[in-house]
Amino acid sequence: MSHAATAQPEGKFYRNPTFHVLVAIVLGGFVGHWWPETGVALKPLGDGFIRMIKMIIGPIIFLTIVTGMAHVGDIKKVGKIGGKALIYFEIITTLALMLGMVAMNVFEPGAGFDTSAGSKGDISKFVAANQSGPQTTADFLMNIIPENIIGAFAKGDMLQILFISILCGLALSSLGEKGASIIASFEKYASLIFKVMAIIMKFAALGAFGAMAFTVGKFGIEAVIPLVKLLLVAIGSMIFFVIFILGAVARYYRFSIWRFIKYIKDELIIVLGTGSSEVVLPRMLEKMERLGCAKQVVGLVLPTGYSFNLDGSSIYLAMCVLFIGQAYNVDMTIAQQLSILGIMLLTSKGAAGVVGSAFIVLAATVSATGFLPIEGLALLLGIDRFMSSVRAMINLIGNGVATIVIAKTEKDFDETQALAEYRDYFKDESIKRV
Repeated sequence: MSHAATAQPEGKFYRNPTFHVLVAIVLGGFVGHWWPETGVALKPLGDGFIRMIKMIIGPIIFLTIVTGMAHVGDIKKVGKIGGKALIYFEIITTLALMLGMVAMNVFEPGAGFDTSAGSKGDISKFVAANQSGPQTTADFLMNIIPENIIGAFAKGDMLQILFISILCGLALSSLGEKGASIIASFEKYASLIFKVMAIIMKFAALGAFGAMAFTVGKFGIEAVIPLVKLLLVAIGSMIFFVIFILGAVARYYRFSIWRFIKYIKDELIIVLGTGSSEVVLPRMLEKMERLGCAKQVVGLVLPTGYSFNLDGSSIYLAMCVLFIGQAYNVDMTIAQQLSILGIMLLTSKGAAGVVGSAFIVLAATVSATGFLPIEGLALLLGIDRFMSSVRAMINLIGNGVATIVIAKTEKDFDETQALAEYRDYFKDESIKRV
């Protein structure tokens, strides 16, 4: 499948879409700070951009996975890729959760916190989202199966769309020559959807402007100050995770984590502005293929990672749960913290890349503990929107690294193509390694 090129545009820096998004973020923050009412009123710009992206995610995931699996033609290989990916996701997210918990025990940013600040936040919608009680493993698995195909796409449920896509991909791959015409049609539809995506991305700066103006206008810069220690510990932990954990994984599989981060910097900046990693999923699918990862690996690993490999969300989830305990002087034993870790190993898998979903998962986790006050969620409302951007960026990096790792273990990573892509993207012929 041929998609639009994603290499950096040539010419003056002020023509670069990345520059446009950065300027939009700064201007949005300025408007939200000095004219908060105007900033709040600009919320539809950010919401509209995210909704346009969500509009095409279902078709893109479906077409990418189905055509990718159909080209493999080997059902055992598809299962092998999926199995490896899920094992990798579980190991990495467990490390992320443990890192968050260790950081909270070492720095204790919640100790001495004024819990009266909780009265300023409205958590009713998050409590309502979990009033039926914590989701069991059986509930989680049953929810993957949609009641009908159209409903899954209408709701935009990522796991249900993945389930449908995998079934269709398996069926199409078993048809052999009979399915050739269907595959060709799907590839044409995919080219159309990617063209639509390219048009939508022209509004990225406008969406980032509206999202940032609303955030600062609604919560104010002051909302961050009482929780600045938690912010610093969280951001520091996520940087540590990228450098030492993902960095070690990258070194083991012989590629540069820094060069990869630079390669996806445009996507990271868009995520920074919108607070959602889903808005760049179509671009990431395209970029990972261009970087030499086989289509079937990209189509299976990257979308699945958006539900099962949310490293940044896992770190933040662990820290927030312990922060509430520290703020309310709940002296948790090692056994209680280990039980929380066990709960989060399940609940963290539902923290999809949409703005606000991680907070609902946090509410479910706090409710499931049975000994942490649910009203403690209100303490975190002021910074959650700010942190959503940071954790979404870490999620994106983690899923990109996972895709390369699985591609390399399957010998489905083209080193020559990756080098050519890097040299072309960075306009540097001296690059000698991936």
